[in-house]
Amino acid sequence: MEYAVVFITAPDEEEAARIARTIVEERLAGCVNIVKGIRSIYSWEGKVEDEHEVLMIVKTKRDLFNALEKRVKELHSYSVPEIISLPIVQGSPEYLEWLRQELMS
Repeated sequence: MEYAVVFITAPDEEEAARIARTIVEERLAGCVNIVKGIRSIYSWEGKVEDEHEVLMIVKTKRDLFNALEKRVKELHSYSVPEIISLPIVQGSPEYLEWLRQELMS
């Protein structure tokens, strides 16, 4: 089974928590960490933006990415949310077994 970490930014902790709770309850994610206090500098619609955001670190299976992406887009306030998946190359066997049991089959 292949696992992934997905990075998703949100405008504030409240929105991130709402999204995180939903995707965990729906078993699209086994765990979501919310990291406050990040600063994002990016280009958007021809302007350089400088915003405070929060980062969600989502642990999931790679084959759930499309469903996860769709659900996050339904819940997110951004028109183009950052949703980036990176493969988990290695991990604690016990943790990965726990993750497997928490996710949709």
